[in-house]
Parts: sequence; C-alpha cells; structure tokens
Amino acid sequence: MPQRSDINRRVVLAQRPKGTPDERTLRLEEAAIPEPAEGQMLLRTVWLSLDPYMRGRMNDTKSYAKPVEIGEVMTGQVVAEVMQSGLPGFEPGDMVLAGSGWQDYALSDGTEVVNLGKAPERPSWALGILGMPGYTAYAGLLKIGEPQPGETVVVAAASGPVGATVGQIAKLKGCRAVGIAGGADKCRHVVETLGFDACIDHRAPDFEAQLAAACPDGIDVYFENVGGRVLYGVLPLLNPFARMPVCGIVSWYNSPGLPEGPDMAPALMGTILRMKVKLQGFIIFDSFPRSLYAEFAREMTGWLAEGKVKYREQVVEGLEAAPQALNDLLAGRNFGKMVVKV
Repeated sequence: MPQRSDINRRVVLAQRPKGTPDERTLRLEEAAIPEPAEGQMLLRTVWLSLDPYMRGRMNDTKSYAKPVEIGEVMTGQVVAEVMQSGLPGFEPGDMVLAGSGWQDYALSDGTEVVNLGKAPERPSWALGILGMPGYTAYAGLLKIGEPQPGETVVVAAASGPVGATVGQIAKLKGCRAVGIAGGADKCRHVVETLGFDACIDHRAPDFEAQLAAACPDGIDVYFENVGGRVLYGVLPLLNPFARMPVCGIVSWYNSPGLPEGPDMAPALMGTILRMKVKLQGFIIFDSFPRSLYAEFAREMTGWLAEGKVKYREQVVEGLEAAPQALNDLLAGRNFGKMVVKV
C-alpha cells in the first residue's frame, strides 16, 4: 500500500510478544494526518531505520529507555521531509533526521531533530554509516576497545552495519580484523569487499576450532553484539587485559526466559577475572560526550570519501513490510544495514 497524502498509516504495538514477534504483535492502522500547532512542524517519513534494539522496546521491563506502550506507534529513527513548519531553522522541503517512529506523518517541536538540508546526496546513510550504527562502531571500538596496532580485533555480525564498520576501523588502526557472520556469502563479502583478514561462519559445526585458527595470537578486543554460541567460542581465546565493548546481544533478544543449555556464567565471570578483561556495556547516545559525534562525523565522512570504508544497505519497500523485515533482522537474515523505503 503506497504512502498517501490524506491518510497517516501507523504501525502500533498491539500486544507484547513472548519470544519472536508474530502477526499479533504489531498492527497497521490508519489515522488522520496531524495538524501542526504553533511551534511545531509536520514531517513526512521517507526512510525508516530497522534496528535490533526495537525488540527490547516491545518488552515492559526496566531498561535505558521506556518501553513502547500498547497502542503506541513503534519507535524508530527516520529520515523525513518537512511538509509544514512553524519552527526557525526548518523549512518545507528540508530533509531531517528524527525519531518519528513507524508512521507516514508525525509532528515535531524540533527536539533532537537534525536538519540534513534540501537535497542530501544519500539521505538514508544518516540512519546507518553516518548515524547511530556507524557511531556505535566508532565510539565503542575506539573509546572502550582501545585497539592498538598489531592486536587482534574480533566482531560478530560482521556484515551488518555495526560489525562491518568495527572491522574496517580496526584495519585503519593497524589491527588484525576477524569477523564472524552467518553463511559463506556474508563471509566472502567481509573478507573480499570489507578487507577483514578472516571471517568465520558461526553456523559451521567446527566454528570454535576455525575461530581459534584465525586468531593464533588470541583476541585482544571482542566487540560484542550477538552473544550466544559466538560469545562462548570467544571466551577461551581472550588475552590478558582484553577489552569487550558490549552494544547488543541479539541472539537472546527473542528468548522468553533464560537461554537453554548449561549455565555459562561461571565460564564468563572466571575468564573476566583470570584474564583481567574489561567488559563495558554502552548505549551510544548516553555513554559518550556529545562532542565525540562531531569527531566521528568528520572522520567517517573522510574515510567514505577516500574509499577507506565501504557500506552496504538492504532496502525494504513499504511500511507494511517493516514487521516481517524486523524479524528477518533479528534472525540474521539481513545483509547490510536494513532500511525501509516508506
């Protein structure tokens, strides 16, 4: 169903999922297009970002941000066009980065909205390599991981927007970059296109042995965004004083309770103790000074222009396709940064 000028399509949280979201979790509904009041602007969504954190926001649990309420529009970053504006600094036709969520139209008072100008060359990149995923990779790796030349950096989901960027920055800093991804095509892309030294398929029966062979000198930095079997395969390879930035544990997001299998907490905590590992979780916009984003934007823009960092998007057509696309993302069926062309 294409976007219309007289109806506002909204994807709302219909009920909280237990495990993987299904057709009852999110509901597509229609409403009137809101009218901006004084001090507001009307935004029309053009691009919607899909990100793993969205699954956590469906749960009514204590977290870094409040959960999406039942009947509320699903949260998400968008690139939108300003249709009407009563705000200084924003004019009709401007493209903006905003947190409008899964809907065609939204009102904004300008809070936390970034003006991208009238005709940005690649507007969807503001949701990926030049936005939250790219910044997550940059800040987490450089400020928590602190990679040094000659060290080994390992990252899971290495073909995704965060993992791909982590490995490429590691190479720019003189490190050995080892990726972990799902499937031969993704691993080939990680090595041949992104320039990693090696990439291991986490689905392989001998995954742990392959990872050990790819890291003959152990692992100095493990950028954690997956958890599960990958984390357990990494633990025995961590070097003394290894660093582990943690930005996600996507393999567990759909778990209704504790993961099945043996309790791995003793192995995790024992390794942290014996190897003196620094393990630090972070939420990108809460964990670093705002000045760091300007540094990231400057460096990343230069790397992209010089061809030192490469970026891949997966475009999904239509707002109605977003719920299934999010499930595909959570299951690792994406290839690159997933965005919806609304």
